[in-house]
Amino acid sequence: MLAQRRAAVAFILVTVALDVLALGIVIPVQPKLVEIFLGGDTARAAIIFGIMSASWALMQFFFSPLLGALSDRYGRRPIILISNLGLGLDYILMALAPSLAWLFVGRILAGICAASFSTATAYIADVTPAEQRASAFGLIGAAFGIGFVAGPAIGGLLGGFDPRLPFWIAAAFSLANAAYGYFVLPESLPPENRTRTFSFARANPLASMHLLTSDKLLFGLSASMFLHYIAHAVLPSLSVLYLGYRYGWGVREVGFVLAGVGVTSAIVQGALIRPIIERFGPRQTMVAGLLLGAACMAVYGMAATPFAFCLGIPLGALWGVAGPSAQQLMTQRVGVDSQGQLQGANSSVMAIGNLIGPIVFTQIFAATAPWGMAHSGWAFGAAALLLACSAVVAAVTLKKITLSTG
Repeated sequence: MLAQRRAAVAFILVTVALDVLALGIVIPVQPKLVEIFLGGDTARAAIIFGIMSASWALMQFFFSPLLGALSDRYGRRPIILISNLGLGLDYILMALAPSLAWLFVGRILAGICAASFSTATAYIADVTPAEQRASAFGLIGAAFGIGFVAGPAIGGLLGGFDPRLPFWIAAAFSLANAAYGYFVLPESLPPENRTRTFSFARANPLASMHLLTSDKLLFGLSASMFLHYIAHAVLPSLSVLYLGYRYGWGVREVGFVLAGVGVTSAIVQGALIRPIIERFGPRQTMVAGLLLGAACMAVYGMAATPFAFCLGIPLGALWGVAGPSAQQLMTQRVGVDSQGQLQGANSSVMAIGNLIGPIVFTQIFAATAPWGMAHSGWAFGAAALLLACSAVVAAVTLKKITLSTG
């Protein structure tokens, strides 16, 4: 039984790593492609890319609970496979996009297909005992890290030759992932645990989030993570354009820096989360992780040189302990037949954060960057403030609520 559980976890981690690898490949070039379509106008490109990122998050908001509910009823495997296939076809569409409008459509479709990440998290919850889920969720974070190590580096190198080439490579990885899953990935949710009938009333995002309001701990932690998700949105929506504007970095330099972020994140998520949580517990680990994230954002915003910016990368990696700690605390509050609904609800909260964050941060950047280099990091300062507030909300919630270990 233990060997089967480990094999199932290994299968889903490979699936997530390949998915994130494809996503990471296009990160360094997608904002630049928008900038090319707009004739090199960086400030306007930031605003447009912020809107595109918000549309991606909006699709996550609507489709994450839908896919989570479908996975509770029909199993995790078919949802993951269909989503991987859809992502592969979507990357082909973006590779061929003749205009900004087509690129926008591709971004929307990517948001729909990428909503399956919540199903992957539910998969881990299916096959992992409650007390070990934080370390298992950390392994998902490590898989993300591995994908972001190679992905941005590959995308940065390929983007130096042709900004569309990374989309073709991402499509190949996503389609290969779908084929891998079809032949190798086992189902994690046995038929006897698919006790809930599917209904759109339960699958719509507002109804699914009712689960988070049904329990004081779930509500408090989801509020804390909501602020965390808004703050985190500054990285994918702004970092490429910010690094190019402030330090004069091209696609290759940005790709390698993002790869460095992935390396440090993979080390923390894969090797350090379990001993940290065993030593300090998920409560203290979550709060400390959020405070480290605030410090990271402050460094990014104030860094006058590339070297100073890179000093924030280890802090950002340690920030990664907050999410798995929150996941462990939250998954212990619901039954086995509701893990997909919980992860769908969490993904909807994340989607709302990702809907708000890109618009806010890109607008701050567009407004302050023309004032001079020293002001271009104000968006990261705003993210630092949000993370500090997130840590306060988590600390107050966890102090008031006695966590049930049942």
